[in-house]
Amino acid sequence: MINTLFQRVVLSRLWLTFIVLGMSFLVGALGTLNLVSFLSANLQLLREYGLMALMDGAFLQLAELVAQGYVSCVAYVVFKTCEHRLSEWLGRGP
Repeated sequence: MINTLFQRVVLSRLWLTFIVLGMSFLVGALGTLNLVSFLSANLQLLREYGLMALMDGAFLQLAELVAQGYVSCVAYVVFKTCEHRLSEWLGRGP
């Protein structure tokens, strides 16, 4: 259902495909900008302080970082889908 809705609404309009491509690029870039450093710092905090860090909210932060990673993955898939659609349109011969 989401696939057909995305195709019908976004991919059928090249201008909207281009806008969604740009937005998904920005979401993916912003989502992954500091993700690796925050994730490694969070895991180091858990390793050093264990249960005390968990009680202070380190597990919630870890869950948020994982969710942010998945949102970045979805943004990347949307970006690649839009890129493919625009490349297909530009690559058609006369």
